[in-house]
Amino acid sequence: MRLFGRRGADDGSRGRLADLLVVGLANPGDEYAGTRHNVGAEVVAVLAGRHDARLKRAVGRALSAEVRTGDGLLVLAVPGTYMNLSGEAVGPLVRRYCPEDPGRLVVVHDELDLPPGRIKVKVGGGLAGHNGLKSIKAHIHTDDFVRVRIGIGKPPGRQSGADYVLRRPGKAERAELDVAVQEAADAVEAILAGGPEAAMNRVN
Repeated sequence: MRLFGRRGADDGSRGRLADLLVVGLANPGDEYAGTRHNVGAEVVAVLAGRHDARLKRAVGRALSAEVRTGDGLLVLAVPGTYMNLSGEAVGPLVRRYCPEDPGRLVVVHDELDLPPGRIKVKVGGGLAGHNGLKSIKAHIHTDDFVRVRIGIGKPPGRQSGADYVLRRPGKAERAELDVAVQEAADAVEAILAGGPEAAMNRVN
């Protein structure tokens, strides 16, 4: 597989840099497993499974795994913090694996502004009120990272967005999201192979 803009070199102090650092956003704990807010972490779990990798605590407040792909390096991670503190976990990962190139960071997250199951790849731009993204920007001081957005739709009626994202979807929506999680993992693989623009042309 051709890795986009290969950067897997050893700088002698930080260790090997990543071709891609993929972070799936979520809240920790069994009570949040399967909720709409945790689809990002589900994508990272799928990618880890595809590459026979096991996430473990290695850098800061995150679970992560280093995956060798040819002579490149793919890093998979899930913050160990709550969603609105995601930057506390992502900051050390960025400083370790892509300190001079935030474009190597791919954040996978739920998106209220997309219908359930819809996938879009985006580079930089607005954060759409997503607390996890806002925390990451605050800690790495830029929003010039790649996002893989997984649509979960708007809350029905007068239900608050906060309540909606922390609930588990019904059976039909869960089936849609299961497909979307696989497609989002495919989108990450497309970014790894050809870069964000190629992935946007394929996915968006």
